[in-house]
Amino acid sequence: MSASQPVFLSELGVVCALGNGRRQVAQALLRSDAPAPLTLTDAWTPGRPLALGEVAAPLPDLSDCPLPLRGRNNALLRLAFEQIRVAAGAAVARYGAHRVAVILGTSTSGIGESERALPLWRASGRWPEGFHYGQQEIGAPSRFIAAEAGAGGPAWTLSTACSSSAKALASAARLLRAGIADAVIAGGADSLCRFTINGFSALESVSATRCNPFSRNRNGINIGEGAALFLMTREPGPVRLAGWGETSDAHHISSPEPQGLGAIAAIGQALARAGIAAGDVDYVNLHGTATPQNDAMESRAVAATVGLDTPVSSTKALTGHTLGAAGAIEAALCWLAMADNPEHRLPPHWWDGQADPGLPALRFAAPGERAAAPLRHVLSHSFAFGGSNAVLLFGADG
Repeated sequence: MSASQPVFLSELGVVCALGNGRRQVAQALLRSDAPAPLTLTDAWTPGRPLALGEVAAPLPDLSDCPLPLRGRNNALLRLAFEQIRVAAGAAVARYGAHRVAVILGTSTSGIGESERALPLWRASGRWPEGFHYGQQEIGAPSRFIAAEAGAGGPAWTLSTACSSSAKALASAARLLRAGIADAVIAGGADSLCRFTINGFSALESVSATRCNPFSRNRNGINIGEGAALFLMTREPGPVRLAGWGETSDAHHISSPEPQGLGAIAAIGQALARAGIAAGDVDYVNLHGTATPQNDAMESRAVAATVGLDTPVSSTKALTGHTLGAAGAIEAALCWLAMADNPEHRLPPHWWDGQADPGLPALRFAAPGERAAAPLRHVLSHSFAFGGSNAVLLFGADG
């Protein structure tokens, strides 16, 4: 196989705070009248209501699965997988089970199930019925989807915080280009749990109201949940994974390198791998967490690479920050903007409009704004704790 052979994102399944399935998510993403609501709840933080990107769709029953594979994370994955089940089955039938791989990203896996089980163990020294420690193993999501699909090829889960599922898509592309697999089910999932909400709260990084990315008034993230899965092949499809870049700052355990040097390098890798110039990028989906340091770093990286004239937006005010699933879910939003968007609407940047005078003046896409033509090249950024940076570049051949 050629190291430059095109790799396509042929099918998409997605569920997040915007909805369940391509149509619901696209409609909520591209609306211009008002942002889709987040859920205001204190279910995870009693007495302290927070705006969270909670999935409202009913979750499927997993009682048909082995106990270690049951849990909210995998239920979200089943919702997404149902949308590509037929295509995945066709890939297994065409290529053989051993030629279909599964690569996913997550940060929570089944930690929520352990949280609910722990009080009984503390009180009585025994675990509740219906709990198995394997539910929180990082490998559980990929084992679950491999079982759902009947896939017998390589299957693993990446956990590099908020870059996890973006890196899963890059890893899938490498498998396809190396000829190790003919199809890969790639993406990620994360579910709401106290561990992540309280962890980010301890860092003073959680906003009680809708987050406000790149505003002078920004004060933290909204945690979210969801899942997105792609069927990736070498067969032509609506969107190519044209390039990707991965770097590691190793600057600080939770703070990004201030000048965005690692982000700039990752963007440069993605552009070079795709063989396009920065000026060819039509839109950038920003990591845009609405934390002071991340937004400052990212704005400098964007200014230094694609410049100040390219439309950009952060969609985390719509989905919440889905952590290990963010790269895949935001790739899904880019896919919808490219492949299922006849009016060429740009994903809007919802904020208070109060620019931070200390940051480069990026061109944020306004609600209702349309591109002059179908989007041909789109960047999506994922920047994680520890300086783990992943940038995906999508191309449309139509």
